[in-house]
Amino acid sequence: MQSDLTGRLEIAAVRAIGALPPGAKRRIAGAPIRRDGLEVDLDTQVLLKLAERHPPPPAASRTPAGAREELRRSASVVAGAPIAIASVHETTVAGAERPLRARLYVPEEAQHASASPLIVYYHGGGWVVGDLDTHDQPCRLLANASGARVLSVDYRLAPEHRFPAPVDDALAAFYDAAASAERLGADPARIAVAGDSAGGHLAAVTAQLAAAAAGGPMPAFQLLIYPATDFSEMTQSRLTFAEGFLLTKDSMDWYEEQFLGPDGNRRDPRASPLLARDLSAVAPALVVTAGFDPLRDEGEAYAARLHASGVRTILRRHPGYVHGFIHVLVGGTGPRQALAEMGGVLRAALAG
Repeated sequence: MQSDLTGRLEIAAVRAIGALPPGAKRRIAGAPIRRDGLEVDLDTQVLLKLAERHPPPPAASRTPAGAREELRRSASVVAGAPIAIASVHETTVAGAERPLRARLYVPEEAQHASASPLIVYYHGGGWVVGDLDTHDQPCRLLANASGARVLSVDYRLAPEHRFPAPVDDALAAFYDAAASAERLGADPARIAVAGDSAGGHLAAVTAQLAAAAAGGPMPAFQLLIYPATDFSEMTQSRLTFAEGFLLTKDSMDWYEEQFLGPDGNRRDPRASPLLARDLSAVAPALVVTAGFDPLRDEGEAYAARLHASGVRTILRRHPGYVHGFIHVLVGGTGPRQALAEMGGVLRAALAG
């Protein structure tokens, strides 16, 4: 009861602060934060200031269960009011070893269509945290903006199911979505893969593995939102934004350990898709990055490799934002506009 009350108070406080005029927000945020030639968005800086009051526990004392609960709490605080959509259905898709929970979002314009575009979505969370509920709001926005059905997949998580289990589930779920297109109301020729952070990694690897398979279904498009693409190198953005921008080096190291374990092969292209030998056959892509994200440089390096391989690729950096910005749907309208933009690109790409 006490935790529920605390959660409601947190949500009310964040919404109230989000509705303040810019001058009041600036007084809360303090002087503008500038780094690497960029300036943090004002609403994002307010969020960073509030986050200082709830720092994550150090890695030495962190548990998967505790981290999962913390993401559920923080996602609910910044999710904003529920987003209307025509219908939402609980369902399942095949995983590599067992059925997986999934959630199908159907926007109004796809409600009565016999074969709509479909986006198979993999949630973020470092391959350790995140679920259908933590990513419910972004999936609703993406479905409404794209006009496509969105199938959100609850793949197995580490450390209970370490690499390559989440990768195997992501590919199996895509193949099952293609095979079950009629049941899902989807056009099998217009199925995209998408995801954020760890989910962006899974979408990228799924596109690679599907392209490498002989004669099987392939995604028509891939949306990669601030994806993790390289465990083998320490990029400059991982150093520049290692502290103070929500996703920290301490957290990234902990997620990596949970996902790969002490002996995981960090150069395996299924772990580090940037290292894949040949990208020429993968689906066209929109790669989205955030200016103040430790994962920024590797996401942009992946976009550059796609482009150099002859793949139609759009790179979109949102300069003032931090990792996880698609969840922040209170306060400013920027994240909603960013998701609307992503949906518009998907709409055009899957237009048939």
